[in-house]
Amino acid sequence: QVQLVESGGGLVQAGGSLRLSCTASGRTFSTIAMGWFRQAPGKEREFVAAISYITRLLDSVKGRFTISRDNAKNTVYLQMNSLKPEDTAVYYCAADRSFGAPSRSEYDYDYWGQGTQVTVSS
Repeated sequence: QVQLVESGGGLVQAGGSLRLSCTASGRTFSTIAMGWFRQAPGKEREFVAAISYITRLLDSVKGRFTISRDNAKNTVYLQMNSLKPEDTAVYYCAADRSFGAPSRSEYDYDYWGQGTQVTVSS
């Protein structure tokens, strides 16, 4: 079992930055792949970024978002720069018990955090 707790969401103006954090407990963190997904009102949840031994990013956030992990702190980060109003969503952290190439599919993730709201004003 893995428990995930996100933090770092909030309200920011367009062009601003936020850093989301997700701290995991209950399993050796270094052996699980981690992902970030988001869901905007009225839309399906979509992949944003993931990390295992490599990283993957949604095309629309490349150059603006960075995913990283600190295994000593059992924490994965999503650094979001140059935020746009269309980035507004609830952001979810997720964990995949396997440690292959990180998946873009939410169905491959076994554990989820409660979500943190990110709102970007224009």
